[in-house]
Amino acid sequence: MKKYLITGFSGFVSRHFLDLLYDKREDCEVLGVDVNPPSLDITKYSDRFPIEFKQVNLLEKEEFQKIVKDFLPDFVLHLAAFSSVSYSWQHPTECVLNNTNIFLNVAEAVRAINKPCRILSVGSSEEYGNVDKSMLPLKEDMELRPVSPYAAARVSQELLSRVYVDGYGMDIVLTRSFNHFGPYQDDRFVIPSFLKRIKAIADSKEETGVIETGDTTIVRDFVDVRDVVKAYHMLLWEGTPGEIYNICSGQGIALSKLIEIMADIVGVSVEGRVNPDFVRPDDNRVVIGSYEKINKHVGWSPAIPLEKTIRDMLSTKE
Repeated sequence: MKKYLITGFSGFVSRHFLDLLYDKREDCEVLGVDVNPPSLDITKYSDRFPIEFKQVNLLEKEEFQKIVKDFLPDFVLHLAAFSSVSYSWQHPTECVLNNTNIFLNVAEAVRAINKPCRILSVGSSEEYGNVDKSMLPLKEDMELRPVSPYAAARVSQELLSRVYVDGYGMDIVLTRSFNHFGPYQDDRFVIPSFLKRIKAIADSKEETGVIETGDTTIVRDFVDVRDVVKAYHMLLWEGTPGEIYNICSGQGIALSKLIEIMADIVGVSVEGRVNPDFVRPDDNRVVIGSYEKINKHVGWSPAIPLEKTIRDMLSTKE
């Protein structure tokens, strides 16, 4: 039986990872940790594997180290982070210190137990920064040019991961995860935010409506969270220590086009109106990744179309 420790347990990615373990009927045990309690009843999984939650702030180093020592995980899925780029512009110091220090505490806690344990260090496509279109699709060996406090924090996490792999011989696999979305995602993020407001127009019985947006000319590579957690599981089992893997769809779409698709699915006409307050000080213009490396190493590729994800988000209830 393998033991999974999941940080950021109360987020929507963890929820989908638990669903994956449940559907696979994997012989495992799960311990989740988060500063906030989960919104779902985790006992729904307990008929297939032991599962427990402990509420802890990962900045409380000694408390977290005790949890890791008592549990002795085989795998750590490190999801915990301040993951909003917009929030990082508003609170740069908090974002950088939190994301960097919680990773250090995770790495140190695992190093202290002195047993084989793989950490999946989840990074972001934001690390690539602004690149010329001639450099697309983005590949793992490209230079990083972070343009937000959040992205800089993720680069720091990645560099620290390499220090722990090279200096301490730890088993850490790294991702640069592109924009992932799906059922249960918090509407602080772009697609559920748009979808919530478009659905409100439909619920008001209006055929047309206006939503305020930031810059919708930017292009992003969106991938379904259920494809993402499959990649995480495969990397925990089969990834190469010290290697970095893009997790992406390989396709780019402008946010303006995304709004059109969502409005069409909902059945309304929507006009996006730019609110200068929503425009970030700097932003990656075009983000499209290559999943060639992860496909070659572990056989992963995305499978769920964007339109299906949107429809599933609309139909999923808590």
